[in-house]
Amino acid sequence: MNQAGAVPGHLALDAEALYVQLREGVRHLLRPPTRLVGIASGGAWLAERLQEDLALPGRAGVLSSVMHRDDFAQRGLSASTQTQLPFDVNGADILVLDDVLYTGRTLRAVLNELFDYGRPACVRLAVLVDRGGRELPVAAEFAAARIALPADLHLALARTETGAFHFDVKEVRA
Repeated sequence: MNQAGAVPGHLALDAEALYVQLREGVRHLLRPPTRLVGIASGGAWLAERLQEDLALPGRAGVLSSVMHRDDFAQRGLSASTQTQLPFDVNGADILVLDDVLYTGRTLRAVLNELFDYGRPACVRLAVLVDRGGRELPVAAEFAAARIALPADLHLALARTETGAFHFDVKEVRA
């Protein structure tokens, strides 16, 4: 199962169309000092592309959840992207971007990582897809789509060599 549309009985998701909705939603959330920060990897891809498409100055930041995950003992250190924040976090208005919001555990981890770098004035969240299933009390200010998926399916943003977005859906084995 590679594309979201390939899962029998589930809604086909057009990642590029959802990106256009996300771009417009983010445009309305921006304030003059807002800095974009994406969660590695899908959120970082979104932040990078939004930074360019919205002609924002500077570079988007990247947050890694790897050092603050509550399942670190099982997962260990992955070869994921490291946190890169090309601005002073203290007093910053930060818009965190992610591809899929599910339990909220990754968001908790990246917020801990973010606060290791300083104390922002404001942190907000925008996501491509909110799939429900929260284990922690977090919510996105903007979600391009809200869907329900069975817990045994993992949904993640992927991109082609040319940078076009699509979704990968995989079965999670217990």
